[in-house]
Amino acid sequence: MSLGTIYPNLYKGNAKDKSVLLEYLGEHPMLRILDFLIENKIFDYSKKQIAEETGLSKVTFLKYFKKLEELGLVSITRKFGKTKLYTLNESNPLTKQFITMSLALANYAAKQMAGKMPVEVKRRK
Repeated sequence: MSLGTIYPNLYKGNAKDKSVLLEYLGEHPMLRILDFLIENKIFDYSKKQIAEETGLSKVTFLKYFKKLEELGLVSITRKFGKTKLYTLNESNPLTKQFITMSLALANYAAKQMAGKMPVEVKRRK
């Protein structure tokens, strides 16, 4: 199960369910793929599953996924038949930076929201 399954519009352009990374940095296909893999880093997925979950066309997905492979940001976890499953390559220094940035953006967004949310004060009688 992925966040895309729980929040079906998370990677399909619905601003209400958009992740912090996509909200602040935009929805470039490479960011959508990275964001999906960061949010679901304990699982591995086929290319088809990643493309479907991110809402990217097959052509667009393959174009940008190839670049992520070349950078070493994704890695193959297992193979069965012709199918390969991929996950985020957390040992790559660039991947670590993306994860750090994603967490920093989430922290920033949480602080922004905390400042905007009204706080209910209960008075003692």
